[in-house]
Amino acid sequence: MPSFSDFLRSAAPDLLPGRRPLPPGQLGDLAPHATTIVAATYGDGVLMAGDRRATMGNMIAQRDIEKVSAADAYSLVGFAGTAGIGIEMIRLFQLELEHYEKIELTLLTLDGKANRLASMIRGNLAAAMQGLAVLPLFAGFDLDGSAPGTAGRIFSYDVTGGPYEEHNFAGIGSGSIFARGALKKLWRPRMTRPEVVRVAVEALYDAADDDSATGGPDLVRRIFPVIMVADAEGVRRIPDDEVATFAEEIVVERTANPI
Repeated sequence: MPSFSDFLRSAAPDLLPGRRPLPPGQLGDLAPHATTIVAATYGDGVLMAGDRRATMGNMIAQRDIEKVSAADAYSLVGFAGTAGIGIEMIRLFQLELEHYEKIELTLLTLDGKANRLASMIRGNLAAAMQGLAVLPLFAGFDLDGSAPGTAGRIFSYDVTGGPYEEHNFAGIGSGSIFARGALKKLWRPRMTRPEVVRVAVEALYDAADDDSATGGPDLVRRIFPVIMVADAEGVRRIPDDEVATFAEEIVVERTANPI
């Protein structure tokens, strides 16, 4: 099976994210970290959303980082953890899928994509043990799925690369425990796209409310979560104007009834 990562491992292994030589010791406080990502299925497919904050210790390193990307035409990938390595790994994963498609003239199956990402996480284990861990969240529209409402699928990973299929919704990052609580109460089967977008914004709002490493909607700077969906029509990003409408509604509601 063609793999760009295998080619790179043989031709220039030092360019792989996990093969870079590192000094001994814990290095986690030296690089910005990205946090909360959530994903949820809905009637037509699956959604993934991420807040925009990156932190380095107690400092806000960046306010508008993008943690959610299209992996290919029908799948999405987000990351929490060390920002630089996460961005590098996502770009390599995108190239891996594009390489397979060009060689085989077909898309890799959704399970195949999830397993390819797992092998890339395993390759970063040494750096992860030194505090430079990256945990992705992968979701996509399964072109082989037949039952309505079940084609959207979500996979989470542990630091050793173990892939785990999640049901209905999932979250990663330091604010995920709060986001998952919101999703548990608000998610319903077969939601419409606008409904699931609002639920994602509300889950990230709750994460930001209790986790200092997660950024909430920034109404002053007009910075809102990155939200993307994958369905039968492919991958699309939800326009910022639509996300802003939901964010402003939620802020008004919470202002009227703060908890």
